Amino acid sequence: MAKSIQVATPQTSNASRQPMTFQWRAYYEMTKPKVVALMLLTVLVGMCLAVPGSVPLRPMIFGLIGIAMMSGAAAALNHLIDRRIDGQMARTYNRPLPKGKVSAGHALTFALLLAVLGFVILYTLVNAITAWLTFASLIGYAIVYTAYLKRATPQNIVIGGLAGAMPPLLGWTAVTGEFHGHSLLLVIIIFTWTPPHFWALAIHRKADYAKVDVPMLPVTHGTEFTKTCILLYTFLLAIACLLPVLVGMSGPLYLVSSTLLSCAFIYKAWQLKYADEPGLAMNVFKFSIYHLMLLFLALLADHYLWG
Repeated sequence: MAKSIQVATPQTSNASRQPMTFQWRAYYEMTKPKVVALMLLTVLVGMCLAVPGSVPLRPMIFGLIGIAMMSGAAAALNHLIDRRIDGQMARTYNRPLPKGKVSAGHALTFALLLAVLGFVILYTLVNAITAWLTFASLIGYAIVYTAYLKRATPQNIVIGGLAGAMPPLLGWTAVTGEFHGHSLLLVIIIFTWTPPHFWALAIHRKADYAKVDVPMLPVTHGTEFTKTCILLYTFLLAIACLLPVLVGMSGPLYLVSSTLLSCAFIYKAWQLKYADEPGLAMNVFKFSIYHLMLLFLALLADHYLWG
């Protein structure tokens, strides 16, 4: 597959010649809409768990809009900063910037406009703490992780994962305007989920990361070591998923759901370590996405059906 890939260099003139509909799709792709959609689910759950009854409409709507815009801006900055290595990797060579569908200058302008507008919406229509926390998450992902940690250490996704774990806290502060320990438990769950999620993808794309000198764990420490880390992290994640029950934040419905999901993730990681086969690492990566989605839906269902 890699032999058939033609590595493209960004062409500003290409971007200007594209029809407007194609341009729109290219900019939309830079916001990583599927990633943002999963993130917004965790934001919404954070909002719902923050209050006993219905969520206030104004902070919910404008909170989701503002956080989505700033998250899309962070994703666009990620595309911009990584455009050189994206053009050399099989997973990302067809992104808008490497293909020349959008110029670097236009991408930067787009990202900054999204970030500023999202920040203004959050600051003026939600609250200041949510605006600043979302801004900190943007800096953490787009600058600290993408521009530095990703290329500096094989623990990049562990350290940088904190920025990606913030959404439930953002949802909580959007409707309450304050920190609460329970929201931090949701952050811990995503923080613990991120390494096994991403390391499974890194195993699948190990050759790509090695080619562009990005020190992902499978490249620096080997595939078997990474598989062991994934398995150990799934056990740690199972413990983290029990925290909402231990503090009385969630009840039996969530307990049963999270236990089943944790057992399934541990089983998948066990297979990857001791019964690996072609394509299994990517299957583990895909399963982890469903795991997080179903886990937060279980939190939501438990809050309204049991709480």
